[in-house]
Amino acid sequence: MSDAAIASGDSPYSEEPPYKRRRTSDEHPSLSPDHERNLPHPLPDQARGSSKATLARWQDTERGTPEDASFSDTESHTEEADVENAGQTGHQRSRTSKSHTYSMHLGVPDAHNAHSPAEDTDPASSPIPSPAPVETPKLNYKPCLILRGHKRGVATVRFSPNGNLIASGSADSTVKVWSANTGRHLHTLCGHLAGISTVAWSPDSAVLATGSDDKTIRLWNVNTGKPFPHAFVGHHNYVYSLAFSPKGNILVSGSYDEAVFLWDVRTGRIMRSLPAHSDPVCGVDFVRDGTLIASCASDGLIRVWDTPTGQCLRTFFHEDTPPATAVRFSPNGKYILAWMLDSSIRMWNYVEGRCVKTYQGHTNTKFSLGGAFATYGDPEQAMIVSGSEDGNVFFWDVNLKNILQRLEECHEGPVLAVDAFAPDRSVVTCGLDRTVKVWRDESDVAGASSAAPVEGRTS
Repeated sequence: MSDAAIASGDSPYSEEPPYKRRRTSDEHPSLSPDHERNLPHPLPDQARGSSKATLARWQDTERGTPEDASFSDTESHTEEADVENAGQTGHQRSRTSKSHTYSMHLGVPDAHNAHSPAEDTDPASSPIPSPAPVETPKLNYKPCLILRGHKRGVATVRFSPNGNLIASGSADSTVKVWSANTGRHLHTLCGHLAGISTVAWSPDSAVLATGSDDKTIRLWNVNTGKPFPHAFVGHHNYVYSLAFSPKGNILVSGSYDEAVFLWDVRTGRIMRSLPAHSDPVCGVDFVRDGTLIASCASDGLIRVWDTPTGQCLRTFFHEDTPPATAVRFSPNGKYILAWMLDSSIRMWNYVEGRCVKTYQGHTNTKFSLGGAFATYGDPEQAMIVSGSEDGNVFFWDVNLKNILQRLEECHEGPVLAVDAFAPDRSVVTCGLDRTVKVWRDESDVAGASSAAPVEGRTS
């Protein structure tokens, strides 16, 4: 898969993966003994006997903070440019990088050192001036909509690919569809028998897929709010993560039964079953051209699969192997971003199986959190946005790893899911406080007001 292939096609922001279910210990039925014996770490007493005996409670208190895995000064400037533009599509990139071969059977170009003319000069006769500091654009995200109506914690939230709609899934077994512009409540989707773990939009924004603790997947006509006639049945435990392929004809699902299924959307049948992991699968995602699938699990392993054959092409993990709770391909298709239960987010070069960036500052040791790629500044630069267990939301520059903005006390309790819509730079968040909030960057708005956000409610 060449750079040209990766850079072609529609914006990859429509192919971002869903987020995982987060539950409190008293919300759902017990896990079976067979499932509980497979847990990699001891569970606290309050988590045992509940479906919250999940990676949301898996932690090893003796683990230290991982060492930063950023690029060294001697690494390739080409790859540095690729990471800097990881959140941008091909036509948005301002710098040209050397072509990489993305076959899993071939390596990437060797790292090379940049050569400066100053290196040929005698330092005593011509001192090297200090580089001018680069000013990072400041963000000013403000809440513009507060959406209320769920009766229990909201576990997942997603923008539709066209940016017009928001879907939120809750432990109250319902999914609500909202207008992203006005906050008006459009539909309440009822049909699942247990809490909603994940939602995913089809590329055309016309169909919504939902995964539940009732072990089923349902498709919904968003215009009518009606479900498709038949549920997708096949998983033996909670459905935890979903993602549509770029063409919308394949749906990938990850489950607590440790399997990854590929579904034919038209027939509702399983096309392929991948024996993906030895622990519950927490996250799945398609690369932007649909040829690869990423999955992660509470065993800390991240795997890359070939979509046509189902072959596992890569398996990689950090040396401490903390549980991985979410994965996303970068919009340029070259990296995988993984959320870990050691309060870190790691970016991997999946061809080499090497961690190239680590983002820290948020708190994430108990709950299965998630986030998204987004853009900021002019010209556009890539950033990462994620929730935190302390109720805050963090924005990082992809390349520099510095925190661009921290939104404090966005929700009462953990911010469980975050999604972003790049064209208008909107961000949506949800949490255990039963609310969904929409945020917009006002840093470029002259005389931006501090007006109270508009509240949307179900009737």
